Amino acid sequence: MKTISINRAPVLTLWAAVVAQRLGFDENEALSLGKALAGLNAQARGRRLGIFKPHEEKPTKARAKERGEEFWIEICGRHVPAKNTEDGIRAVKGVQVIEPDGVRRYLESKFGGDIGPVRSAMQRLGTPRLVSGRPWRADVPRVRPSSAMTS
Repeated sequence: MKTISINRAPVLTLWAAVVAQRLGFDENEALSLGKALAGLNAQARGRRLGIFKPHEEKPTKARAKERGEEFWIEICGRHVPAKNTEDGIRAVKGVQVIEPDGVRRYLESKFGGDIGPVRSAMQRLGTPRLVSGRPWRADVPRVRPSSAMTS
């Protein structure tokens, strides 16, 4: 078995895309949702660490925003904002739609030639319990960060 070293964001992006596909979304929809979920997790972590502060809209600016057909999709126990576009369901970041081709390029640049085997391994890890919501956590292998390992 080959071992690869990679940051958590691309791993979470790919895992969330695998989960979304298991829930019935097509590959492009799943990639968009997976990227949004990883971004939301990074943002939440940054707020907890004090790196980011939540953006607060002034009432007049908030009222001036356009109302769209935005809705929320639960993936891995987290609600992801999405819109139904001509090309299918896409996650959104602010007002910008997250396009699957950009996510695909991002994952290929991070995983390189290992993207196929890693995706296959994640798909084997996913069980039918994924569709029931919260139990997805039990299907993820436990990994200790390298800083927690002892020599």
